[in-house]
Amino acid sequence: MLRTNESAENYLETILSLSKTKPVVRAVDISEELGYKKSSVSVAMKNLREQNHITVTKEGFIYLTESGKAIADMIAERHEVIMKWLTSLGVNEQIASEDACRIEHVISEESFEAIKKSVL
Repeated sequence: MLRTNESAENYLETILSLSKTKPVVRAVDISEELGYKKSSVSVAMKNLREQNHITVTKEGFIYLTESGKAIADMIAERHEVIMKWLTSLGVNEQIASEDACRIEHVISEESFEAIKKSVL
């Protein structure tokens, strides 16, 4: 299991999400999406690059590496499943999404798999 922190996971998940709707992802896109300062995003991108979770071209285009995509896919799946589970319990969609954002980073694999089985 790859170890990353919640912040890194959020950035990777955001890059994955943006890459589905934009031809290329740049730091400014991430900054706008998350509402963070460009300087904060730059520091995060440097750290993700050093951990080999992303590559950045000289034009500033950001791409997930294999490990970065694996983490982003895992977090995106957790978000989707947990959100579906919470809404099935009657939780408002907005609140379910916000709670899923927090839970997806700390839930154990065992608990997540149990929720996944109950939802799917």
